[in-house]
Amino acid sequence: MKNNLIAHLFTVSLLAVPAASAFAADTYTIDPTHTYPSFEADHMGLSVWRGKFTKSSGEITLDPAAKTGSMMIKIDATSMEFGNEALNKRAKAADLFDTANFPDATYKGTSVKFDGDKPVSVDGELTLHGVTKPLTLTINKFTCVTDGLTKRQRCGADASTAFNRADFGINYGVPKFAPQVKLAIQVEAIKTN
Repeated sequence: MKNNLIAHLFTVSLLAVPAASAFAADTYTIDPTHTYPSFEADHMGLSVWRGKFTKSSGEITLDPAAKTGSMMIKIDATSMEFGNEALNKRAKAADLFDTANFPDATYKGTSVKFDGDKPVSVDGELTLHGVTKPLTLTINKFTCVTDGLTKRQRCGADASTAFNRADFGINYGVPKFAPQVKLAIQVEAIKTN
């Protein structure tokens, strides 16, 4: 009888473990070879210049069951690439991105919104040029598969947003150059837990 009571109490104590521990958030590490934030910016109303950042890193957590998630993305602003070396150098200058003093841009996503099991947007803060402002990313596409090489889950997304660069202290050429910047972000990340 005593042994049955001990076994029953042990079983009850195991069942009392919070359900969240069984469904902890998944953690993903950004794959820098498949992640390239790109951008579009006005050039005197004549054309739209497009470029990308070739170096980024970070981590994403997602819990589809709890409908929560977060992310921390770090972009190396010195890796800005227009496909034109003179323009790359000019954009990094002190009166534009000033990458000597602000070599990184970061995005901290604190609130992921879901539609079913798929994330559809992220609310967070962008820090660029030493200024931090709220910014929402729209997730246009999100898919996960088992990676054929690593046998781990790999998730990919296409995200987009827009912001006013003058809000971040990058005022060069305004209003001749429209300050609106569009971002298109291709990202892939591999599950680490």
